[in-house]
Amino acid sequence: MYFNIRYFLLSVILFLTEAYIATYVHDAFIRPFFGDLLVVILIYCAVKAFINMPVVKVTLLVLAFAYSIELSQYFHIVQTLGLEHSKIATTIIGSYFSFIDILMYTAGAVAIIATEKTAQKLKRHETVTEQQA
Repeated sequence: MYFNIRYFLLSVILFLTEAYIATYVHDAFIRPFFGDLLVVILIYCAVKAFINMPVVKVTLLVLAFAYSIELSQYFHIVQTLGLEHSKIATTIIGSYFSFIDILMYTAGAVAIIATEKTAQKLKRHETVTEQQA
C-alpha cells in the first residue's frame, strides 16, 4: 500500500480552498478561472497521495478526466441525469461548457509539471550538495 502524506495534505488544503471559493467567492475571475486551475492540481495531489505513478502520466490522466467533465457539460449531463436542481451536482459537475475552462485545466496541468520538475531539480541539487560536503 502506498501513501504520501505531503500530497494528501496538499489535497486537503486545496479541497478546503476550493470549497471556500465555491461557497464565498462570487467574482468574475477567482471562481471561474482560478478555481478551474486549482481543481486539476487538487485531483492530481489526491491521486498522488495514494498512487505512486510518474508525474506526467498522472497529470495527463487528470487532464483527460477534467476534459471529460467539461465535455459532459457540453452535452448537458446534469440535465440529462435530472440533477439540474441539485446545487451540489451543478457545483461539482458544472452546468455549462466553456472553452476557457479547458484552457484553465491545461494551465493547471502545465503548473503541475513545471512545479514537479523544479522540485526534482532542487532535490537533485540538494543531494549533490550533501554528497560534496
